[in-house]
Amino acid sequence: MTFGAALSELRKAQKTAKGVSLYSRYVNRPLGRVFAAGAYVLGLRPNHVTLLSAAFTGGGIACVALVRPGWALAVAVYALLVAGFALDSADGQLARLRRESSAAGEWLDHFVDCAKVTAVHAAVLVSFYRFFDLSSDAWLLLPLGFQLAAVLIFCGGLLADKLKPKPAPGSAPGAGAAPAPPPSRLRAVALLPVDYGVFCVVFLLLGSESAFLAGYTALAVAAALFLIAFTAKWFRELSAAG
Repeated sequence: MTFGAALSELRKAQKTAKGVSLYSRYVNRPLGRVFAAGAYVLGLRPNHVTLLSAAFTGGGIACVALVRPGWALAVAVYALLVAGFALDSADGQLARLRRESSAAGEWLDHFVDCAKVTAVHAAVLVSFYRFFDLSSDAWLLLPLGFQLAAVLIFCGGLLADKLKPKPAPGSAPGAGAAPAPPPSRLRAVALLPVDYGVFCVVFLLLGSESAFLAGYTALAVAAALFLIAFTAKWFRELSAAG
């Protein structure tokens, strides 16, 4: 299969856009399709793409912790994190294209995601301590709080999805059932503050200490508020499911 044919097949095999932000729908998934088609032509397997995602993301995170902030670093970190995120989308798309999804591959994907969510805020904490001229040591608590909110959103959402009752195999909607409504664009916009791709944008501000602190703080507050809302939603849905 050629690159163009693979890309065409991938366009017809996309997951639902329900519960997905505008960034993931219109930027990350399309970019992931390009990477997945390229990986297919090169003969790569989904797990190879997952490890490539980890390498790009890990490189960006390491730069945050080890290199003094500046505009050149900002662009490099952003590019590495965005590429890593797109490859994170590409591995699942490649698995669907190759028809070889597996429990081991899904585990590896989530394992890398968990490491990413945890490590990126640890790297910001290290950067704050090593390079930033902070007005108070209390600023060092900010990455810890953001990290906690991000990890709970990731793990809580994952567990809620796994624990919700699934339709019986082979079951179908009843006759005359209304078709599923289209994904809400308003919700897709509302989810932008907690989309990882939007979070990556804040690293473009690393050349300015005050701008990065402001942007990072704003996203941390948004994550805390979304955590409260998501927690109530997940608990309510799982309680109703029995």
